Amino acid sequence: MVLDPTKYADWQISEEAEKNMPTPDEWREKLGLEKDEVIPYARLCKLDFMKIIERLKDKPDGKYIEVTAITPTPLGEGKSTTSVGLMEGMGKRGLNVGGCLRQPSGGPTMNIKGTAAGGGNALLIPMTEFSMGLTGDINDIMNAHNLSMVALTARMQHERNYNDEQLQRLTGMRRLEIDPTRVEMGWILDFCAQSLRNIIIGIGGRMDGFTMQSRFAIAVSSELMAILSIVRDLADLRERLDNITVAFDKSGKAVTTGDLEVGGAMTAWMRNTINPTLMCTVEYQPCMVHAGPFANIAVGQSSIIADRIGLKMFDYHVTESGFGADIGFEKFWNVKCRYSGLKPHVSVLTTTIRALKMHGGGPKVVAGLPLPEAYTKEGLDLLDKGLPNMLHHINIIKAAGINPVVCVNCFAADTKDEIAMVRKAAEAAGARCAVSTHWADAGDGALELADVVKDACEDESDFNFLYPVAMKLRERVKKIAEVVYGADGVAWTPEAEAKAKMLESDSKFDDYTTMMVKTHLSLSHDPALKGVPKGWALPIRDVLIYSGAKFLCPCAGAISLMPGTCSNPAFRRVDVDVNSGKVKGLF
Repeated sequence: MVLDPTKYADWQISEEAEKNMPTPDEWREKLGLEKDEVIPYARLCKLDFMKIIERLKDKPDGKYIEVTAITPTPLGEGKSTTSVGLMEGMGKRGLNVGGCLRQPSGGPTMNIKGTAAGGGNALLIPMTEFSMGLTGDINDIMNAHNLSMVALTARMQHERNYNDEQLQRLTGMRRLEIDPTRVEMGWILDFCAQSLRNIIIGIGGRMDGFTMQSRFAIAVSSELMAILSIVRDLADLRERLDNITVAFDKSGKAVTTGDLEVGGAMTAWMRNTINPTLMCTVEYQPCMVHAGPFANIAVGQSSIIADRIGLKMFDYHVTESGFGADIGFEKFWNVKCRYSGLKPHVSVLTTTIRALKMHGGGPKVVAGLPLPEAYTKEGLDLLDKGLPNMLHHINIIKAAGINPVVCVNCFAADTKDEIAMVRKAAEAAGARCAVSTHWADAGDGALELADVVKDACEDESDFNFLYPVAMKLRERVKKIAEVVYGADGVAWTPEAEAKAKMLESDSKFDDYTTMMVKTHLSLSHDPALKGVPKGWALPIRDVLIYSGAKFLCPCAGAISLMPGTCSNPAFRRVDVDVNSGKVKGLF
């Protein structure tokens, strides 16, 4: 039953739909899975990836559909909502469709943005579980990550307290000579906690740890989340968890999780995370949830594992990339697809008239405050000036050789003339275009989108990477900056360029992929520059090394790995009905 989302909150729509949500046993029958391939978690279930992929390894893959967006406002433009709506629309057409979205972080859920379950009648259920920990993947990643920091700091304390003979006799460990000024990792927590960005640990006596500066990041920015996104199986996970660079020793040599003998225990904490969680839309199309958000500071992709089994189970598999096509799609294109070997058939570019007006010079959009009137009434001039941002993103997708479909994610204030202007511009740029009202109307509102995407899947594509593996790091960054972002070039700080040259000279980094780190609020490094900025160079201030994921991460501008909580956070409106025990107030 479709409820009016202008009258009912998302958690109320979810609650109504959950009354008829399939049980784990019903999902097993519906999806044709074996009994031991479904792992029940209360009213949810995980899918046993290794068993499913082995049984279906010879089955042809379905159609691979990626969902991205134009440069968003701080409110987001509805990629998750569009992904869910597309599944609902294809389901209404009787197609065997499913997908995979990313698990939301507790930081945004309890802060400004709210959960990432979609919205209105294009919603994943059960929403409460989705928004508050699900089946524990993020918690397992936090434990595994923080265990590596426990191993590091304990080792530093013991090496300080004991001489070589005592260290060997009491612990059986060799001295690592860790440099306390070159600790690469910090601690993680899945909330926006700005007071933990920079901390001092080990205050007290000799038995209270090693005194040094440290820091916290938000959990989903952990290298372990990046690793979960790109591993192919448990053996791959185990190998990568031994190769994470935690610090450097006093001679400049990397100290890894393997050196600390903690990779096995980290894998034990994460052993269940390789299995995607199964959820569904409010119209009961299956959708997995696997890996995490934040494509500006992490890989920002649903997992390769989920895509591999989704393409075996479904004729049409929908996967989501974070933020705009300049960030999430670029990483999908040049990192995720390179690791997975999978080739997409079509990319859906989520577009809103609201965001295009902002790029045309509209008033500032501030999360938590009412939208200015310019976004709630017709404004063809603003919209026309903002269209170049959409056209730029279309060209990014076309550069990969993928068929673009522009989805106009409709809001109630959008007018027919505004919608017609967007459609005309998209089609003139060589993209298909569909208008969708899935937020209000669920699958019935996404029928045009479903039909257009289905047709696009039948076209021939010429998928190709932006750069070859042999291309050196600085050349890759220049290519991404110029082709994807529209920059005139790259401006390296002396320190960053020296680090890049060192990495280029060491053959062990030759097969590392390039994971750009920049703001999601602009095509440039500066979130204040909207539209399609011209006459600028991309500043690179550092290159982070993720040796477990095998990522080199050039950092453009100042990016904090620990967001802050706003003055009017969402947790103020979340509560529990003490009579029923149900959570209310989530959005």
